[in-house]
Amino acid sequence: MVTLILPRLVDVSAASRRSASVLGRNVAALKPVYWLLLLSGFVEPLLYLLSIGVGVGTLVGDLPLPDGRLVSYAGFVAPAMLASSAMTGALSETTFNFFGKLKYLKLYDGMIATPVRPFEIALGELGWAMLRGSAYSAAFLGIMVALELTSVTRALATLPAAVLVGFAFGALGMAIATLLRSWQDFDLMASAQFTLFLFSGTFVPAQTYPTVLHWLIEITPLYRSVHLIRGVALGGGSWVGLLDVLYLLAMMTVGLLVAARRMGRLLYQ
Repeated sequence: MVTLILPRLVDVSAASRRSASVLGRNVAALKPVYWLLLLSGFVEPLLYLLSIGVGVGTLVGDLPLPDGRLVSYAGFVAPAMLASSAMTGALSETTFNFFGKLKYLKLYDGMIATPVRPFEIALGELGWAMLRGSAYSAAFLGIMVALELTSVTRALATLPAAVLVGFAFGALGMAIATLLRSWQDFDLMASAQFTLFLFSGTFVPAQTYPTVLHWLIEITPLYRSVHLIRGVALGGGSWVGLLDVLYLLAMMTVGLLVAARRMGRLLYQ
C-alpha cells in the first residue's frame, strides 16, 4: 500500500518544485522597466472608475442591484473595474508575453530538455501571472476602501474572488496563446476582450439589454466574474455566487489542460 502511494506523493512534490522553478525564473528575469507596465495596468481601471464611476455617476444617480438594494453608480462600477483589472492583468501575462516566449524566444524548448513537463510550465507561468493579477486586485481594493465603496472586511473577502478570476482568465489566455499564429492575431483577441469589457454588466445592469443579448451576456466569463465580485464586495450575495465559482474553476481547469496539451504538441514535434 505504501509503495503504491509514496511514488505519487513524490511525483506531486517534484512537479510542484518544477512549477515553482518556472515561476522563480520569471522573478529572476524581472527588470525595473517591468514595474512601469504593472503601474499602467493598475492606472487604467482607476481612471475608468474616477471618470465614469464617480464623474458620470453624479448624473446617473443610484442603480438597483438584483436583490432590490440601491447603490451609488461608483459603487456599482467599482467591482466591475476590479474584475476587469484581474482579467486584464492575467491575460496580458499569459497571452502576449507567453506567446513571445513560446513562438519566438523559444524559451520553453530549453525547459523541456530538463525534467520540467509542459503542464508544469503552464502551471508555473499561471502562478507568475497571478502575482501580477493579485497585485492589481489588492491595490484596487485599497482604492475602493479609501473611497468608501466597500468595507475592509468585504475587501478582504473579495480578494480571493479576484484571484480566482485572474487564475481563470490566465489559464484561458495560455490556451488561446497556443492557438495564435502571429502577432496580428492579437488584434482579434483585443477586440474580443474590449467587447467583454463593455458588455458584461460593467457600466449598466445586464437586465437593461434585450432578452436575447441579456442571456448571451450572462454566459460570458467576465459577466460571471463581475457578478461574483459585485456580490462579495457589496454584500447580499446569493447561492448564484457558487455557480460563478464553479464556472470559473471549470474554465481554469479546461484552460490549463488545453494549454498543456497544445504546448506538448508544439514543443515535442
